[in-house]
Amino acid sequence: MNVKNALVLAVVCAGLALVTAGCKKKEPAPGPAAAPEFQWQIDRFADLRVLRYQVPGFEALTPRQKELVYYLGEAALCGRDIMIDQNYRHNIKIVRTLDAVVRGYTGDRSDPRWAEFMTYVKRVWFSNGIHHHYSNDKIAPGFDAAYFAEVVRGTEGESFPLAEGQTVDGLAAFLTPILFDPAVAPKKLSQDPNADLVAGSAVNFYEGVTQAEVESYYKRLVDPKDETPVSYGLNTRVVKKGGKVVEEVARIDGLYGPAIARIVGWLEKAAGVAENDRQREVIEALVDFYRTGDLKRFDAYNILWVRDTDSLVDFVNGFIEVYDDPLGLKGSWEALVDFKDLDATKRADTISANAQWFEDRSPIDPRFKKKEVKGVSAKVITAAMLGGSCYPSTPIGINLPNANWIRRNHGSKSVTIENITYAYDQSSLDSPFGREFTFSPELLERAKTYGPLAGNIHTDLHEVLGHGSGQLLPGVGSEALKNYHSPIEESRADLFALYYIMDDKMVELGLLPNLDAAKAEYDLQVRNGLMTQLVRIQPGKTIEQAHMRGRAMVSHWVCEKGRPDNVIERVTRDGKTFFVVNDYPKLRELYGRLLAEVQRITSEGDYEAARDLIETYGVQVDQALHREVLDRYAKLDLAPYAGFVNPVYTPVVEDGRIVDVKIGLGEGYVEQMLRYGRDYAFLPAR
Repeated sequence: MNVKNALVLAVVCAGLALVTAGCKKKEPAPGPAAAPEFQWQIDRFADLRVLRYQVPGFEALTPRQKELVYYLGEAALCGRDIMIDQNYRHNIKIVRTLDAVVRGYTGDRSDPRWAEFMTYVKRVWFSNGIHHHYSNDKIAPGFDAAYFAEVVRGTEGESFPLAEGQTVDGLAAFLTPILFDPAVAPKKLSQDPNADLVAGSAVNFYEGVTQAEVESYYKRLVDPKDETPVSYGLNTRVVKKGGKVVEEVARIDGLYGPAIARIVGWLEKAAGVAENDRQREVIEALVDFYRTGDLKRFDAYNILWVRDTDSLVDFVNGFIEVYDDPLGLKGSWEALVDFKDLDATKRADTISANAQWFEDRSPIDPRFKKKEVKGVSAKVITAAMLGGSCYPSTPIGINLPNANWIRRNHGSKSVTIENITYAYDQSSLDSPFGREFTFSPELLERAKTYGPLAGNIHTDLHEVLGHGSGQLLPGVGSEALKNYHSPIEESRADLFALYYIMDDKMVELGLLPNLDAAKAEYDLQVRNGLMTQLVRIQPGKTIEQAHMRGRAMVSHWVCEKGRPDNVIERVTRDGKTFFVVNDYPKLRELYGRLLAEVQRITSEGDYEAARDLIETYGVQVDQALHREVLDRYAKLDLAPYAGFVNPVYTPVVEDGRIVDVKIGLGEGYVEQMLRYGRDYAFLPAR
């Protein structure tokens, strides 16, 4: 499906416990009890929190498995520059300039402007560039251009990314309009269907070409009769050379070659300590792809990866998700290293074992159902290292691969990242968010009692079954929905989960104790889609992020269609707005109806219907309600986004070989970002 099948947190962070998947209190919490002195939150600035995550079970791995995690972790970090460059063509130059100033500025660091400068730097680090990681808007500095020139000039003992013949003052002058002029690269990703999406987006997937030229280029490549098509454009930049539209291919001797060479080097080490022959073949197939850039070899790697269900340690590494591309073709580079949580995986095993039951009873047109669900594997994992677009902001669930024909013929892997949700939960135990936006003490108590479990089940259903359900009609590709593909796909997976979480089958399988747990999830999803996710949007803005558009579309659609029966009621009490579900069975019916329509749109590639559905229900914001939500939220003194620093792995070497790997959880945010900027800077600045 060539879409980002990662359930990014609904309103992640800052303690939005009881309100979003992955941010609820866990009573009892899964995983090991946290040591009382463990500091989950280590930094806070602007609208962001930075957390640590624990890696329970790492010490129980064998020395060989630890060594494998270490090598894969280094491969995950070596692609950092790729992600930064993909987000905007001058990002590497900007980040290296900011890093140099933070390390070497000799001026007055007690100046309030320095604090504003550091806040800006931290935000750029967090977003892997100058555009907000979620809204896609350019981050506005809290200081002026004159101060920027001053701190650059006042930095000593550091190397700046100077172009040939460029002075330090010239560097500051070059970057000034990029950082301070709101008209320069204002949006990382344009969602305006009435404008040129390529020209209006700052992402570095295209240069010197228009949307029409890109679409024409790929139209010539795609064969609608090909039943096993490669993911055209996934690992390339489209540029114009000599008046001709061409692709620059990411590979060891091509685009991003210096970074890819480092990635390959660590992957080759990992292959030497693989747990088994199949895992070694998987790693070698990925190396083969990186060496050639051949997307057929990427498909071969994905097929091997899907079939490797026995290894304890696993990983994702490559050009994967297409959310950052306005045309839904280009894969952002990402990496995740993990190992299986064997006890928690039993829950996911139960769901995947019943995949055919769910597919057969889905409320969609029989034409769009899979006659035979193949190779659906699921597990709960412990993240050991995050990289690329998974760092610092992290998904809580992933379903891959994205190619529809591989999923159909060979299956897919779905994961829920338990130690990440646990870290969110532990850092949010005392959040006042739930009390502020939940209508009654009874609903709040139900959320406390069932919310954590229901949220995990929703994530499992979304990832394990939702993304893998249904099928496209012959000749239909994921590119048919263009810029609406991602929000439609995420809403489809969400609707599948919402429809089935209220099914008696959940209780029969022992996944939920009763359907009150499902009611808690319905309350959360309605409240979030209609109201609470608005805390992430600036006043006067519309909804642009794909997951948010999908959630808003679903909630507004069921609210409107259920109005005659008062299925969802808008209530005002003491001047505050609440949304209350009055009829849960009817709400489930509405979810089923919408799922049928969204699946039809997906299966038929109905662009016009996708556009109408998202634009009508998923984009516009009730400005009066938005002001109210922002005012209420501001009084809580919370931050709506969070991300993580990684652990530090240190090999223990004896007689020239690694005999053990030690894990450290004490590195700070600034410390880690400066170290990464020094040790993993492999690409030239532009």
